[in-house]
Parts: sequence; C-alpha cells; structure tokens
Amino acid sequence: MALADSASCAKPNEDFPFPEIIELNVGGQVYITRHPTLVSVPGSLLWEMFTQKNIRSLARDSKGRFFVDRDGFLFRYILDYMRDQQLVLPDHFPERSRLQREAEYFMLPELVKMLAPKLSKQNSLGDDPCQSDPEELSPNADATRNLPSASATLPSAPAGGPGGSVAASTGAAGTEIRRSGFITIGYRGSYTLGRDSQTDAKFRRVARIMVCGKTSLAKEVFGDTLNESRDPDRPPERYTSRYYLKFTFLEQAFDRLADAGFHMVACNSTGTCAFAHDQTDDKIWTSYTEYVFYRE
Repeated sequence: MALADSASCAKPNEDFPFPEIIELNVGGQVYITRHPTLVSVPGSLLWEMFTQKNIRSLARDSKGRFFVDRDGFLFRYILDYMRDQQLVLPDHFPERSRLQREAEYFMLPELVKMLAPKLSKQNSLGDDPCQSDPEELSPNADATRNLPSASATLPSAPAGGPGGSVAASTGAAGTEIRRSGFITIGYRGSYTLGRDSQTDAKFRRVARIMVCGKTSLAKEVFGDTLNESRDPDRPPERYTSRYYLKFTFLEQAFDRLADAGFHMVACNSTGTCAFAHDQTDDKIWTSYTEYVFYRE
C-alpha cells in the first residue's frame, strides 16, 4: 500500500496538475527537468507557466511535451540559472547579448543584470572575459573598414611615367584582390555497421554542415547556399559560428572553397561508438569533424 500511495503522489491531480519530472521542447531542443526547478524564481515566465492550474492553456508539441518557442541552444544557460541562481558561461562566450535577450523574455531581472555589459571608469567595456563578439575590440577592425577610403585617396601618378603604370596596374588588379582569412567547415556524421557484412552500412549521414568565420568571407564563398536564419543581419566584418549550408554534400562545399582560392590547412575529428540494439551486434558510429581552410 505504501508503494501505491507514493506512486499516486507522483501523478498530477487537480491541486497539483504538473508532474514532478517535466519535458520541455524549446525551439526543437528537448530538456528534462524537475518542476521545482522551473518555479524556483517567483515572478519569472516559467514560474507563471508552471504554477497555473489550467494546464491545458500551455502549448504542447506532437509528443505532449510543453513547447516554448525560443532559442533552444541558449535555454540550457537559462535552465542552469534556474537551478541555483548562478551564472557560469564558457570562456570567450560569443552570444552574451543574445542570452541577455532570452533572460529578459523569461523575466529574470537578476540574470539580466549579470549579463549586462560592465563599464569601467573610462566609460569603456571592462575586462569581462565573456564579452559578446570580442573581435569588435580588435585594433585592426577600424583599419580594415577604412581600406577602401584609404586607397581612394592615393595620389595619381603622371600619365606615362613609371609610377603611372604601377598605379594603373594596381587599380586594375584591385577589383580582383581577395581578402585573406579562415573558414571552418564542421559537421556531425554517423553510420551504422552490421556484423555480417558491410553491404548494409549507411556511411556518413550528414545532417548539417556548419560554417564558421567572417561573415563577408562566408557570403562570398557560399552565396545563396548559405543559410543565415540562425544569425541574421550579421555585419560583414563580424565573425559567426551559427551559419550552415543548405546542402549536405561535403565535396560541394570543398569545390566552392577551392574555386574561391581557399586551401585546407588543418582538420580534426572525434568519434564514439554504441550498439544500435541490445539483441544485435550492429554498431552506430557518430563523429564530429572540422576542416579549416585558409586563403592568403
């Protein structure tokens, strides 16, 4: 009888409509957490959602999980904060401003304060190791932006002189000069290998090819095949790691990089193996691979 009573307490009822363990679908990412975690910050959006008695008013996905239409990747940091009201971010975290926007949406004022840019006495950004987009602080950023204007102010040499031919050739070749830089291509792949033969092996199933690098270089190389939906309106001189390609053929990406004058300078890969089924010896191999390309 004691077991039956404890089991019944774990089920939702009219006074407590939510189960102890709750599954969330946040922007396509699935999270499993406890109900006390979601209501740990009174007045927050999650607290309002999971303390109401009308559970039917909450949106659900096709599998019955509670659905929240926000950034599923950044929600992990929101959930971490809900657990102990502390903020721990990776070194050189590039999406601090986006996480601050998520904190504002979820009505977490203390977290918003933690994520706010810190100002020093000189009215400049402080030494915060988690600033968003640290490339903005690079001393070469302004110089790069001013290159076109600087070249336009160069004095023209007299026609017919030695300097005139050099200036003309420089001007003619100026339209063909390509900026140097790195582009990193990354993908997660998997394949299943059977015990008896390799005829049933499904090799290198690539779900998505990620593109990391300067926005201007990525758009130059991949053009309209570049999906910018996860990081729209990124300025040309800024860096991003959230673009991905609309196709899933690595060779197609390599061809485009080669046509643009890029050469592969490094690559790395990690992999894991697991059994596909308990009753068989079929193994599923998963891996994450990155290729680094450079153009001089």
